Order: sequence, then structure tokens, then C-alpha cells
Amino acid sequence: MRKTTRDPACLSRTLLPRSSSGALEISFGWLFAIVAGIFIIALAIYFSSKIVGTQQEVSSAETATELGTLLDPLETSFESAQTSSVTLSAESRIHNSCDLTGSFGQQIIQIDQKSLNKWTKTDVDVEFSNKYIFSESEIEGKKFYIFSKQFKFPFKIADLIYMTSSADIYCFVDAPAEIKEEISNLNQSNLLTENCSSTDIDICFDSSNCDVNVDYTNGIVEKNGSVMYISGVEDYKALMYAAIFSNKETYECQVERLMMRLKELSEIYADKNSKITGRGCSTNFADSFTGLIDSLSLYSSSEDLSIIKTEMENMDEKNNAGVCMLW
Repeated sequence: MRKTTRDPACLSRTLLPRSSSGALEISFGWLFAIVAGIFIIALAIYFSSKIVGTQQEVSSAETATELGTLLDPLETSFESAQTSSVTLSAESRIHNSCDLTGSFGQQIIQIDQKSLNKWTKTDVDVEFSNKYIFSESEIEGKKFYIFSKQFKFPFKIADLIYMTSSADIYCFVDAPAEIKEEISNLNQSNLLTENCSSTDIDICFDSSNCDVNVDYTNGIVEKNGSVMYISGVEDYKALMYAAIFSNKETYECQVERLMMRLKELSEIYADKNSKITGRGCSTNFADSFTGLIDSLSLYSSSEDLSIIKTEMENMDEKNNAGVCMLW
């Protein structure tokens, strides 16, 4: 029997028809299959990226919420500063902002996290009405240090929370003894009072040649060409740290939120004063509360703190001299 072999060229002509001119012809069925395949692959890639993006947004929102929850133990009734650290699961950028809506305004946290060596930006805001976080508008890292102090004006207004990245080293140069002692007691590794290096962020007191310049006597902090005013009835430290670790926009917004809270608390104390007057208690606060609340209604920036401070000091003297103390 004679065995025949098929020429490869002949086979090619059989499977892939060509035109009379020799050009390759593809049937409509083949063309549709190719286009449909490309479309399906593109859709799969698109929806996969959307799912991954959504999961990362959910993860960032959960991280921001967890961070807010982790701050709760720092809100304390004790006088001394409380400190802690937070290590996140991935390299993160924490965006800190606030707004002035509502009676107390809102603390807003947004977190971007690094995934596959790329930053995934999310637009998910997590809001808190009872937190006051002072930091730069954006801080980056995996480990963050946090400490808090009471802000009393003269009664407690809120706990102020200061947040920094472990990558940012702050050096307090020639700080007053009480501040140096407090920094030492915090035992926070990115806050130094000695053995500083040239790459540290230096904070000087009563000087003008540092990254941050603090005029502790007059209650002024100068940073990046901006001036922030600090004040307090007992001391300046609570707002001083707030100004040191914040940018001006964040500082001014958060302090205005504190004044909003002070206004609400003043109205509560004014109501308490009216209820105890004539019940064995001699008070003289009515006009003082009216003047204070009017001043707070006109508050526009931290420069107005000195006016409010004077009124609060007068009220504190009346409270301490009274038969029945309001706070």
C-alpha cells in the first residue's frame, strides 16, 4: 500500500483560508471570538481592581475607626500626661483635619495605606465629635506615638491628643525645667531634650533660629512662618504642645472647636449657677457668664484667646472665693 504524507503548507491552507491574493482570511466567527475574549478579560481586570480598591477602602476606614478607639484610654481624668504608641499593619499616611459643623465640630481622620509598594488613596472619612487630635495635616509611617494632656480653662474642657510619626524626631532645646521634666517622664523615644542631631526638628524657647520657636512667656509659637497663640488659665503647656506638633490650619480649627465646647459648657454652668442661687449659696456669676458667652460667639482665631483667658481668670477667682463652687 502506498503511504502518503500531507504537506504542512497544504495543511495551513486547509485550516486558515486565504484569499486569491494570498492574504489570510479570518471568518466573522473567529473575529467575534477574539474581540469578545479581549472584552471579557478587560472586564475581569476592571472589576478585580474595583474589588481590591473597595477592600482597601474598607480596610482604611476600619483602621481609622480602630485608631479612634485606641485613643479612648488616653482620655483620662488624671492630671499628668498619658502616652502610648500605635503600630499599624502597613505603612500608612494619616490625614488629620476637622470641620466646624454642629455644636462641637468634627474630628476627621482619613488613612491611606501602602499595598504592593503603591499608595492606595481613599476618600473615606471617619469622624468623631469628641476627639481633638493635634498633628501635621499628614503624617506618614507605620508606628505612631501619641500622648495627651488636659486642657483646663479653668475647668476641664477636653483632653488634647498629640500624634507624631516615630520617623519624626523632635528636640526640645533649652526647654524650661518643668517642660524638660515632663518630656523625660513621657519616655517617648522621638521626643528628646539632649543628644540631638542636625536632622531633628528643633524646638527652641525664647529664640528665633529653630524649626519651631516658642515664646513661652508671651504665649506665642512660631512655625513655618506662621504664628499660633497659646493660652491657658493654669499654664500654657496643653496648647503649646498642640501648636508644636500641628500645622496652623489644623491648630486653628481644633482650638476653635475647643472654644465651641467651652461655650456649651459655659451655658451648662450658667444654668447650674441660676439653680443654686438663693439656696444657701451666694454667687455673682450671672453677668460673667453672659460676657463670656458673648466673647465666645465672636471668637475668630487663637489671637482672641488672651481676651477669653482674662474673663476666665476673673471667673475662676469668683468661683474659688464663693461659698458654693461651680467647678
